[in-house]
Amino acid sequence: MKGVNTTRLKQAATFTWQSMNHLFWPAVCVNCRESICETDKDLCSDCWGKLRTCTGGDYCPRCGKDTSVYGLLDGACPDCQGREFYFDRIARAGVYEDALKKMVLAFKCGHTELDHKLGFLANSALQGSGFYDDVELFVPVPLHWLRRLKRGYNQSLILSKRLEHSRARINTDLVRVRWTKYQTSFDRFKTREAKRAANVAGAFAVRQGHNFTGRKICLVDDIKTTGATLNECAKTLKQAGAAKVFALVLAIAGQKIV
Repeated sequence: MKGVNTTRLKQAATFTWQSMNHLFWPAVCVNCRESICETDKDLCSDCWGKLRTCTGGDYCPRCGKDTSVYGLLDGACPDCQGREFYFDRIARAGVYEDALKKMVLAFKCGHTELDHKLGFLANSALQGSGFYDDVELFVPVPLHWLRRLKRGYNQSLILSKRLEHSRARINTDLVRVRWTKYQTSFDRFKTREAKRAANVAGAFAVRQGHNFTGRKICLVDDIKTTGATLNECAKTLKQAGAAKVFALVLAIAGQKIV
């Protein structure tokens, strides 16, 4: 009887503590800030539903855009034919819409606590990428030091630290050596792809004394639109000797075929 009473007292104490905790520090959705139950795992049911919608579906392994596996030709969608890619394949967590878009934007704007949820999505994408076993190094897409100072962190580096791999490690020897305009500033132009590519041309370099000869690398970033930044990073890494360069992103924007 004594053991039973002790167990009941512990259960009552736990219930009381949980009730007080919920009263003074109510659980809220990390995405929309609506109230949730403690068992909802950080997101409300509405955000979970939207997240499932924008993280499902087949996509092109070259550009990451939505496409059917039956629409691929030589491993690429029609929009990729004739285009030059320096990264060999890409994996994505989802498309830049709804709940995922809101989470990625918040992650870039100070809400680094979202790294748990976004890290889970990135790991799921990495596991299903087809190049998981090839990766030797994770290289976060770097920020210019002034932008890094202003923001306080590099979201791609934080995301890289959430990736789970049996042997790959993080490498930060790819640096941004030239200040560039935000790539989103070119979205209103019809020739945005060319302008974005020109904006980042020559903006990256490998630290002196380091080379990536023969290494298989996975670039990590939050959003891909035209792919100009990833392409320039991959080009720089291959010029430094990398054998393969893959890309892992949280979201693909610009789903419309151009």
